[in-house]
Amino acid sequence: MLTIAIAPDSFKGTLTAPQAAACMARGLVRAIPKVRTRLIPMADGGEGTVAAVVGATGGRLVRRRVRDPLGRPVRATFGLSGDGRTAVIEMSEASGLVRLAPGERNPLMTSTAGTGDLIRAALDLGARHLLIGIGGSATNDGGTGMARALGVRFVDRAGRELREGGGALGRLARIDMSGCDARLLKARIRVACDVDNPLCGREGASRVYGPQKGGTPAMVATLDANLRRLAAIVRRDLGVEMLHVPGGGAAGGLGAGLMAFAGGTLRKGVEIVIDCVGLAKRLDGCDVVITGEGRMDGQTARGKTPAGVARVAKQLGLPVIAICGMLGPGVEAVRKAGIDAWFSTVVGPLDDKDVKATAARRLTDAAEQVGRVLAARLSGGGRGGRARSDGRL
Repeated sequence: MLTIAIAPDSFKGTLTAPQAAACMARGLVRAIPKVRTRLIPMADGGEGTVAAVVGATGGRLVRRRVRDPLGRPVRATFGLSGDGRTAVIEMSEASGLVRLAPGERNPLMTSTAGTGDLIRAALDLGARHLLIGIGGSATNDGGTGMARALGVRFVDRAGRELREGGGALGRLARIDMSGCDARLLKARIRVACDVDNPLCGREGASRVYGPQKGGTPAMVATLDANLRRLAAIVRRDLGVEMLHVPGGGAAGGLGAGLMAFAGGTLRKGVEIVIDCVGLAKRLDGCDVVITGEGRMDGQTARGKTPAGVARVAKQLGLPVIAICGMLGPGVEAVRKAGIDAWFSTVVGPLDDKDVKATAARRLTDAAEQVGRVLAARLSGGGRGGRARSDGRL
């Protein structure tokens, strides 16, 4: 009997990873009624990371009151693994763009303080291994808000505390770590990011991502200069080089901040999730792997979920098929990443309303067609074909 592993990312804006996996399974069963499916929802450090790890470990969700990017109280969720030792945090829960209306976006003012609140809450529950996904931020403060929430002080020449936000870092004169939460010294913090941008410069946090957070050209120039100043003072006061670290510019510099102030290590998000869910072990005994995401293009091959899943599958000698919502430029690059074939769920013109309303049906239908191709191969379809007696492809 054919066993298919289904390991997609979320289809952002339409389906969560568990929902996408369930749709794919329904479509496959239509085509191959006796198929065995193994659902393994995945993520790459952004949306869905908490759900993927909590689901794989039998953990639970925890809600706490924290601060949003403008300091207002909100309720945010993080995950705790089944053994209670690992906390999984998505920074966007507290400090993401989703927390702000378009007119509220201002990277000079927004802060990662709420992410620090979540870290402190996880430490309070006894977690000493923290996995922090840092996609979707509304901030550009180099992680200083996060650090301040954990006891770090950022002061000007007169010894006064700086206000929150990346705009104030131009007055930074000294960093005082004496009040930093001592539990961080005993914690292992892994930072999941899916970009390799440095902190500053043309490819840095401010210039690449600042505009989508509400930054004007003048704001972007100020923020870039301020993060450069932060990096210089971190080097002087803490002895940590954060300016050129790949991924340091993720989430407005939170990647570099977690490394400098909390001892975090940066890795590609999908690699961390692969480890946490035990993907290689869960693919053992499968015949085919199906993955997917909302949009597949040239960026997919640079470390997004389908490429990470394909890497593990290929180590086990398994064929990999991807189903995605849309195909974008450079999608051919995913073949080198180990994806053997890809299919889109879009079969005609769709407006935004149609995309959301029909996402589940279209994904199920596309998976059914993939299943019919696999069924034809199993039955020896095609000229001269013969079915395998062991049920494998």
